[in-house]
Amino acid sequence: MQFIEYIKESKGELAHVTWPTRKQAIAFTVLVIVLSVLTSLYLGAFDTLFTTIIKKFFVK
Repeated sequence: MQFIEYIKESKGELAHVTWPTRKQAIAFTVLVIVLSVLTSLYLGAFDTLFTTIIKKFFVK
């Protein structure tokens, strides 16, 4: 019976949540995608740089 009580309480708590509008949800999704792409490019550039340096100076 604890599970049923948990479900009831969870449903009640969800009524108090302020959900984002459709416009906000789309904006946040686009922001996350853009930041993820920029981060991957940044890290990829450093990976390429360090790989090149290591191959040039340490691997023969």
